[in-house]
Amino acid sequence: MKPQFHSLQVLGTLLLGTLLLSSCETVIDTNIASAPTQLAVDAWLTDQPGEQQIRLTMTTNYFNNAVPTPVLSASVTVGDNTGRTFAFTDPDSDGVYTWKPATTRDTTRIGVIGRTYGLSISYKGDNYIAVSQMPRVPRIDSLTFTKEKITPIATEEGYRGQFYATDLPGAVDYYYVRFYRNEKLQNRPSDITLAYDGAFRGSSNTDGLMFIRPIRRSINPEKFFALNDTVRVELRSLTADGYLFWELLRGQLQNTGLFAQPPSNVPTNIRNQNTAGPAAVGYFMVSPVRTRTSVVSAENLRGNGS
Repeated sequence: MKPQFHSLQVLGTLLLGTLLLSSCETVIDTNIASAPTQLAVDAWLTDQPGEQQIRLTMTTNYFNNAVPTPVLSASVTVGDNTGRTFAFTDPDSDGVYTWKPATTRDTTRIGVIGRTYGLSISYKGDNYIAVSQMPRVPRIDSLTFTKEKITPIATEEGYRGQFYATDLPGAVDYYYVRFYRNEKLQNRPSDITLAYDGAFRGSSNTDGLMFIRPIRRSINPEKFFALNDTVRVELRSLTADGYLFWELLRGQLQNTGLFAQPPSNVPTNIRNQNTAGPAAVGYFMVSPVRTRTSVVSAENLRGNGS
């Protein structure tokens, strides 16, 4: 009789477990109250010639997947510490405010390394301001490729890119590395590459040294490049606050999985001069840009990519 009693006991335990699991099912209503909308500023100006853009939208609720509403009829200006002023307008009424030289022969550029810039946005009776400085940036010396397996155990192969640049000596420098594949920006959260003196924050002293290998090889899509792809690498410099903004934003964009933390807004340097008025989100920064473009071809292939 013992074996029979044991079987009944196990069956009873399973039934009890099933009932307990069933009783733990709870329907969660995610009907979260709507939060007030805020001005969202996407303003990253450079020292490159031609048109510059500042995008203004209104925030939406966290679970709202609709396209953000563009901000229309705002007054947007940018000035620097030498007295120059640039008016941005929205000719297409889509929330994208632009400035461009008056003529094709006009070589005026907004961004100049070392200068300080101020942004002013007037919208619905509120005036938002922000200040940023354009730091220095090194050149990209070269961009090469090696033919490698996609993974150590895979049979599929691709071409891994690697750029070479050397950190500027004498001070802490912050960088953002971007890359384009056939003129398309690669913008997965994992493609946000930040460098602190050409290395990772908290690593050994790398001031004035060549960028470390993981940073140099961060410019690759998931399955590497294909033969004849055109690859462009872009190196931008950041202020310390701009670096922190991107560091926190990257953390929020990669904040998924079992141990994800509650989402939150990252800090902003956009301030409403009316302290009792609505706040804004986003960031205003100015960066010099240095680029290097190469085609994945025989003349740009190297040995083992060391």
